[in-house]
Parts: sequence; structure tokens; C-alpha cells
Amino acid sequence: MSRRLLTIAAFAVALTSQALAQQAPAAPQGGRGAGATRVTRPALFFKEEWKQTEKGGEHPIVFDSTLSNPALELKVYGPSAKELLLTGDAGNELNPIHVWTGMCTTPCAVAFRHKSNYADLTGLARLRWNTKVSGFHQIRPIVKLADGTWLVGDRTDGTVRDWLYSEFSFADVQWMKLDITRAVTTGTLLDKVDLSKVDEIGFVDLMPGSGHGQGGWVDVAQVEVYGGSVPRSGSSTAQ
Repeated sequence: MSRRLLTIAAFAVALTSQALAQQAPAAPQGGRGAGATRVTRPALFFKEEWKQTEKGGEHPIVFDSTLSNPALELKVYGPSAKELLLTGDAGNELNPIHVWTGMCTTPCAVAFRHKSNYADLTGLARLRWNTKVSGFHQIRPIVKLADGTWLVGDRTDGTVRDWLYSEFSFADVQWMKLDITRAVTTGTLLDKVDLSKVDEIGFVDLMPGSGHGQGGWVDVAQVEVYGGSVPRSGSSTAQ
């Protein structure tokens, strides 16, 4: 091909590209494509920091005086859930008030139920917690759907070195059915889960505790859940 023909071809390509660019609609601000809308993070659904008893120290969970958030109900699950202990000191970042699974001889789980609202954990809903573990133990999130189905997530947190805050988006978690009576997994990972109406939110230690010492256990202090609110029947929408 001659130099003149190459020049003509290049000129034609340039004109075509310019025309297409002029025809393409501009993306709206705040989005990545035509019609995109701004996505916002949900507000705090609940926060729990626990509350120590007057005697302090290490003791079994006392349901009517353990929670610091009056909007919540505390639930415990597993054959040895009565062995879950509360310990720690307020204001001590090296030993914050927390639930400890060390004395559980079976898997144990803890969950929070909001008295007025279901949680909508779709979109950018997320969970943030302060945890520490020992041995090969890990903390996993659990949810109870409005229809009574219990699920446990594949997300694990917890380090043996120190108390650490970590957070994750519920949309990034894969879920498996949970037999809440025994606090053990059943079935396989689910392809699709609807978290738009969640009754309870919590955590599970799927391994028995080893008792005192550095064998194996899970510590869980502050828990924060960010998500939407769905009023329970006959309840107020406000938290």
C-alpha cells in the first residue's frame, strides 16, 4: 500500500473515532455508567460493648445485666452454652469486657436480637468487632433469617497476638446452614442467600474450648452491625 493510501486510511479512522466519542453519553456524576445512582453506606443498626457485673471478674453470662444496649436481647446456643463466660474490665484495651468460649466443651454460639427491628444486611451492610483467639480457633458470623433458617459464614477473624478490630461486608460472605441446637454446620455452601430480613446476628466458635490457658478459645468484645432496619410487626421503626 502506498504512503498516500496509508495517510487516507489513518485520517478516516480518526474521523470515525471522533464521531463515536461525540455520540457516547456522558456517565452521570457519582456513578460508573448510564443511570447509575449513588450508593450510600447504611447507618449503625446496633452496637454492643457488654457490661460487667458489680462483682466483676469472670462469671457466667447474666442475661439481664450483661448487655449494655437496652434495644437488644442476648441469645446463646450449643449443648454447653451455659459455660460461656463474661470477663474483662471496662476501659482496659488489653482486657476489654468480652465473652469467652474457653469453658465450652462443645461448639458454642452467641447472637443478638433487636427488639424492634429486623436487620437488612444487603448492599453495603457490614459488621465490625474486636476479637482475640487462641490455638486454631476462629470466630465466624452467624445469622438467623426471619423464616427461622440459621446460617454460618465462611469469614473468619481473630489473632492470637492481640485484640484487634476487623470488619467485613456481608455481601462478601458465603453461607452454609447451621444446626443451631448443636452449633455445627450442615450441607454445603449456598449459591444464594437473602439477607434482607435478618432476625438475629452473632458469632460461633465451631470448636470446643480447652479451658484456661493457651489451648484454644475465642474472645469477643465490642460488636457493631451496620445495616438497614425492617420493623417487626407492630413495632416502631426507630431504634
